[in-house]
Amino acid sequence: MGAMKATIDIPDDLYRQIKSEAALRGLTIREVTTQLYRRWLSEDEGADTREAPKAWLRSWLDAADEALKRAPGGRSAREELAADRNRLGAE
Repeated sequence: MGAMKATIDIPDDLYRQIKSEAALRGLTIREVTTQLYRRWLSEDEGADTREAPKAWLRSWLDAADEALKRAPGGRSAREELAADRNRLGAE
């Protein structure tokens, strides 16, 4: 498999951070860059990248709604804490 060489300008501070993190993970800069390019190309197969965060958030909100449906009845932890706070303030 062939490989193309590319030269890009990256701010010095960012490059140092990337190089340091890559070393900690046992990766080369080339491996990190290639992984990021592959991930970028595979994101929703070219879908509008502005929609990806919305879809991600929607999936988390749907999961939270599902968890609430399965939660036991009664007051929530927040409601319990508020009631306890109010009780302490009344003394």
